[in-house]
This record gives sequence, C-alpha cells and structure tokens, in this order.
Amino acid sequence: MSTERFAYLGPEATFTEAALLKYLDMQGLRTTARSQPMRNAVAALDSVLDGECSAAVVPIENSVEGGVPATIDALTDHGRLQIVAEVVVPVRFVLAVKPGTDPHTLTSFGSHPHGEAQVRTFMSANFPDAVYLPTSSTAAAARDLANDAADHVAAVCPALAAERYGLEILADDIGERQDAETRFVIVTRPGTIPAPTGSDKTTVVASLRSDRAGALLEMLEQFSSRGVNMSRIESRPTGGGLGLYQFSIDLLGHVHEARMADALQGVHRVTRNLRFLGSYPSASKNTVPLDPTTTDDSFAAATAWLDSTLNG
Repeated sequence: MSTERFAYLGPEATFTEAALLKYLDMQGLRTTARSQPMRNAVAALDSVLDGECSAAVVPIENSVEGGVPATIDALTDHGRLQIVAEVVVPVRFVLAVKPGTDPHTLTSFGSHPHGEAQVRTFMSANFPDAVYLPTSSTAAAARDLANDAADHVAAVCPALAAERYGLEILADDIGERQDAETRFVIVTRPGTIPAPTGSDKTTVVASLRSDRAGALLEMLEQFSSRGVNMSRIESRPTGGGLGLYQFSIDLLGHVHEARMADALQGVHRVTRNLRFLGSYPSASKNTVPLDPTTTDDSFAAATAWLDSTLNG
C-alpha cells in the first residue's frame, strides 16, 4: 500500500487504534503512516471512497457480543470497498488514575457501558463503594480524566489509553472474560485480491430472493456441498419489507480456490443479490482442512472428465 494515511473508528487510544498499530507493525509502516480517527464506521469508509485515506480499520466481530452491526451495515451499503486483511486484538481493560492518586480515595470511575459491564465483578470486589459514571468511550474516560475534564477519579480503559494520556495503571486485565477478542478488518478501494495463503477468509453479503420455506437452506447447501465452512453468519434486514433479509457471511477459504469459486457461483444463481467483499489472509493462520473431494485437483479432474466426455 503506497499511500500512508489510514482512517480508523475513533476516538484515539481505543482498541481500534490498537488494531491499526498492530497492522502497521505487520506491514512495516508504523514509522511512516499517518492515522486519522473518525466519528463512526461510515465516516471511516467514506474517507476511503473519497480518496482521503488509503484504508480504514473498523471492528467487525467481538468474541463476546458477536458481529458489529454498524460496521456490517456500512460495508454492505457502500458496496464498492474491499477487505484486504484482518487483525484480532485481545480486549483487556485496566483501571487507571492520575499519577499519585491514593487508591483509597477512589470514589468513582468512568467508562463506556460495555467496558463497565465487563469489569463489574472486579470493581465490586475491590472498590465496592466506587460510583460508576458513564462516558462516551473507554478512551474518553482516560482522556477526560487526564485533562481534568472528568467527574470520575479513575478510568476503566484500554492500556493504550492509559499510556497515551499519562495515567498510572492500578490494576491490569480486570475484565471478566479474559479470553475476549475483537476482530477488525482493513478496508480499501477495490483492487488486487491478496494471494491465497492456505489460511484465508472470504466475506460476502447475500440477499435471499424471498422468505419462502427453504430459501436459506438452498443458499447454505451451496457451501456445504462444496466443503466450504462458515466462521460467521449474521442476518440483517434488507429494508425492502418485513421478512426480507440479507446475510453477511465469513467463509473459510479463498475465491481463487475452485471449491470457493464454484460455491459462490452457486449462491449467485439461487439468491437475489450476492456481493463479494474480499478474500484475505486469516489472522489465525490456521490451515483450512480440505476433504479430498473438494481440492482444486478434484475440481480440475472433474472438468477434465467432462471435457473428454463431450469431445469423445
């Protein structure tokens, strides 16, 4: 990627910026890239379409709460964008205060409601009298505390936010779900599809033709009959009427694989609309196991058999 400006879902020092920094480190761009926080996913993606930024980083899935509807809908509505990579970031919260704060004076803490929900057990056990004060984001809780613009005396936030705003960390990894992760995608304007690695994902959005019985099964059979596994499927309304849905789907495999290409052609035939959002390396790097009947060689052999049959 030649242009060095990246948009991300703001504000600064959130898990999304942490995902961007991780991606830039992977690409060797940390020291040269410029980043731009955006107010929402739509604005971040708009900046890519407008050419202001070369790529945008947005959250798409959380291991605790599932898909991120705002991102899924924004990607679907834009239509002219492509996912080229994914990054997975552990969701770890810290309890931070201004340097020199006596923990015994911790009478209140600020955080986004989602952050507060994940640290309730820790706070109840260690600071039972501390009053929770909601903030617009976990990073904003840290920023406002550091800038003397907060009513709370502690912040539940990402470690990046505590470090960015010069706060002292009283306790680390205080969330109830220590295995929680959020998956982020890097989105660009359409271009060259990243080459297959053997550990890839393909993201599509498919709209059913109607709400008749069996329509969803008919679509899913296109994947199962060709050995294509799904890692995520989310239903979203099309806006065209009650009972009409579209499905955002992550598939394990690459569009350049014969089984995936054949499955997507099948889905295209049985759905009202199929939108391809990208094939890209999986963050897990786990090799996708294939049945011998769904390898590229098996599809090539079937094609060769048909050709020989038709040509005598």
